[in-house]
Amino acid sequence: MRIRFTKMQAYGNDYVYIDAINQKVNNLPELARYVSDRHFAIGSDGMVLICPSEVADFRMRMFNPDGTEGEMCGNALRSVGKYVYDHRFTDKESLTIETLGGIQKLQLFIENGVAVNIKADIGEPRLSTKVIPVNSELEEFIEQPVTVLDRQFHTTAVSWGNPHCVQFIDDVASFDVHGYGKAFEYNTELFPNKTNVTFAQVISRDYIKMREWERGTGETIGCGTGCCTAVVAAVLTGRCDRKVTVEQIGGPLAVEWDEETNHVFMTGPSHTMFESDIEVGHIVKEE
Repeated sequence: MRIRFTKMQAYGNDYVYIDAINQKVNNLPELARYVSDRHFAIGSDGMVLICPSEVADFRMRMFNPDGTEGEMCGNALRSVGKYVYDHRFTDKESLTIETLGGIQKLQLFIENGVAVNIKADIGEPRLSTKVIPVNSELEEFIEQPVTVLDRQFHTTAVSWGNPHCVQFIDDVASFDVHGYGKAFEYNTELFPNKTNVTFAQVISRDYIKMREWERGTGETIGCGTGCCTAVVAAVLTGRCDRKVTVEQIGGPLAVEWDEETNHVFMTGPSHTMFESDIEVGHIVKEE
């Protein structure tokens, strides 16, 4: 059995997108591990399925390279809009996408019949420790002193359906993201379900640099929800304005926290790298 896939990139994140509307796929965890295997020469930060939805225009299912299903990733979400428009699944420029993290809204910017820029509304940031989750009796986990390895951080925890935490440091370029990121992720006394970890450096009121440790994967060169987490935490603690450029390794992302709706928007391009077929008969059995 062969399936068609598209490899897309959004600010450094590479995702394998699969049309699960016009072709049937099974055994998803094994398939995700297979297509994400860097030794297989595809390489990706995850696998995204485009599925039908009863409550939105489309449904997005995202699988991590280890085969587990993720709630929602901002960069993967933006590329969904480009995929469904450029592949003529829709002619709508405003879309709703169903994810495990909730219903997300996308605005597409079209040039010559192609989606060249995507603005994603990833919803209201959740700060309650009851939904993140965090092992704490605090109502909100903002700037809490946390000792990890040999260093004390002031950590803020935010959830978009998947947990993130952020700490502001003086210099992200020379920081040991691997050592401290892994220690944060495995600090189950604090984060029982593991967490994505954002290390951020505030350059000015409208500019932040960040590096992201993605749970179960390692350091990633781009993370849309990580960017939004950094901005929310920076605004809450008085470090920056509500409209900020966030610089990741993969490139800058425009992020804005709307005061009226309390939703966070991120804007940036996404592009298709290549499309191909892959033989998966030994993994996905036809029914």
